[in-house]
Amino acid sequence: MTKKIGVIGAGGWGTAVALLLAKKGHKVTLWTRREEFCRHLEKYRENTVYLPGVFLPVGLELTSSLAQAVTGMDLVAFATPAKAVRQTAQAIRPHLAQETILVSLSKGLERETFFRCSQVLTQVLGLSQRTVVISGPNHAEEVARDIPTATVAAGYSLGAAQEVQEVFMTPKFRVYTNTDVIGVELAGALKNIIALGAGVVDGLGFGDNTKATLVTRGLAEMARLGLKLGAENITFAGLAGIGDLIATCTSKQSRNWQAGYALGKGESLADIRHGQVVEGVATTLTASILAGKMGVDMPITDALRQVIFQGKSPLLAVSDLMIRDKAHEIEDILPRE
Repeated sequence: MTKKIGVIGAGGWGTAVALLLAKKGHKVTLWTRREEFCRHLEKYRENTVYLPGVFLPVGLELTSSLAQAVTGMDLVAFATPAKAVRQTAQAIRPHLAQETILVSLSKGLERETFFRCSQVLTQVLGLSQRTVVISGPNHAEEVARDIPTATVAAGYSLGAAQEVQEVFMTPKFRVYTNTDVIGVELAGALKNIIALGAGVVDGLGFGDNTKATLVTRGLAEMARLGLKLGAENITFAGLAGIGDLIATCTSKQSRNWQAGYALGKGESLADIRHGQVVEGVATTLTASILAGKMGVDMPITDALRQVIFQGKSPLLAVSDLMIRDKAHEIEDILPRE
């Protein structure tokens, strides 16, 4: 069944999702914050900033009006940076119908509250039973080019997750459902931290053994925090966990990997960002503070926090991680009572 869908955010991921849904036959409106960028997209039918070489079909509408992107829509998908979710949600609230399905595509944690993006949406807009999170190994460049991809749609209501599954699923984009919203969403946010670390490892010139160790132990600390916050352990072994972690830690398309690689090469954070949103940077700080409050051991996250925000040498950070106190692998993964 054809749906009316608004996609909020015309970065790479938002554009790729809008394109996916439009090609499936849905009536899609893509919102971009800047009027001049909207005019650029309308003129060239190409997101030359984030998805060069991928062209937008004529039927895909473009707007810089949030009211137009939200009013009368069956489904609204948020693809803004995590830090912009609250402000954007507040702006659309007067235009949102109570029966609308909300889909969170954003990955991160709100600094002031430690909220996941769907928690922010729920606090501002309500509709917790109509809110679904999509997360998985989903590079925008590949989704936009119809390269086979799988993802997870997680909702507190299985029915809502199944509705989103039906809307998004195509022969090239396979959607699984889940009800562990906490686990799916935390995995999507925290893997960006480990991807930064993977980039650092590559930037330092280390090998496959080092990266495999980092990814595996990174997954362990992601799961530790997740379990403490109410997630299910098995979720971290799925697409939103290890699946997304593999894609983000091994791909040179990942902004987080790129930023970590540059850090490993000795570049400054200011030079690395140059206007780009690198979600893992803010998430590293927020997750490190949250882990401290919750009494959860996250040594890789803490090491990256010291490198990014305190100027610690990446090489020294790796050395310090290697000489930590001895630990039992399995006991170290599971939370201790």
